[in-house]
Amino acid sequence: MGRETQRTLFDDDPLPESPVAKAPRAEPVAPALVSAEIHALAARLQAQVHLGTSSWSFPGWTGLVYAPRHGKPESEQRLARGGLAAYAQHPLFGSVSLDRTFYAPLLADEYAAYAAAVPDDFRFVVKAPAAITDPFKRAGNSGLVSGDNPTFLDAATAHAVCVAPVVAGLGAKLGAIVFQFPPLGRALLADVPRLVARLVAFVAALPRPCIDSLPHGPAIALEIRDPALVCEALAAGLLDGGAIPCLAAHARMPPLEKQAEVWRLDRFPLTNPLVIRWNLHAGKDYEGAKQEYFPFDRLVEEDLQTRDALARLVRTEARSGRTVLVTINNKAEGSAPWSVRRLAEAIANQE
Repeated sequence: MGRETQRTLFDDDPLPESPVAKAPRAEPVAPALVSAEIHALAARLQAQVHLGTSSWSFPGWTGLVYAPRHGKPESEQRLARGGLAAYAQHPLFGSVSLDRTFYAPLLADEYAAYAAAVPDDFRFVVKAPAAITDPFKRAGNSGLVSGDNPTFLDAATAHAVCVAPVVAGLGAKLGAIVFQFPPLGRALLADVPRLVARLVAFVAALPRPCIDSLPHGPAIALEIRDPALVCEALAAGLLDGGAIPCLAAHARMPPLEKQAEVWRLDRFPLTNPLVIRWNLHAGKDYEGAKQEYFPFDRLVEEDLQTRDALARLVRTEARSGRTVLVTINNKAEGSAPWSVRRLAEAIANQE
């Protein structure tokens, strides 16, 4: 299986191929025609609000994000290699979650090629490799545990394979680096205070390179998939360590407003963004949602409660002057582009 169609252990979106892996195509991917209504909606959003999706290489988005080629949808492979520039021309898309980096790290020049494909006000959310956030080594694509992971919570490795190349390649177009932790298992969760202390120590030890285009250094966000870790001790540790929580709208997690209440977002400096990833519809698993929602061209199962909570959080934080990064998975409601549009409408209409 080629890299562009591999799945991660904890997400099953296709992984875009490196933009420097192949020579540029003579015929680029073309963006879909966008209505005046959508342009007007985008103009109503605050400049610091960056909405987007998890990855971009979905042929089912033809007509929503991409124009057909010779009357047919673009292939997943062509979208993976060359679709980002067309994606970034959509007026509602100011961000994207670069999820393939969860599976394998990229080099600085690969990040730079992605950065060159988008406008200056676009912001990337980059997932750190699972080699840092998964306590176990996994056997191939099966996901079966093959032993303990020696680089779990290793700050030096995280800096070398993720933080340094991301900062060097993306510069000011970096929105946040998200360290997404899978469910960590009963053994680690048997002692939550000790686990929290390990997470806080990792954050404190992680170097934050500063460059001219990123004077405050990269925003480092932790995304948790164990509700027991959404706690005041971790919130305080992140604040002390100069990191932030990534709110996760996910079937495993408490509602967004409950997470926001525990994290107490207003105490984090405004130089830090609000990062939210709308991952999965409540009551679903990824494979079931994929089968039910494919080909991701329409809303199949709307989640108005999550959408309204998201809109309220976005408006509150954006009004305070904070940059807001929201990325949405197809598995949230059936079609991430449609979810972005409906969320934008909810944000604009909550006066």
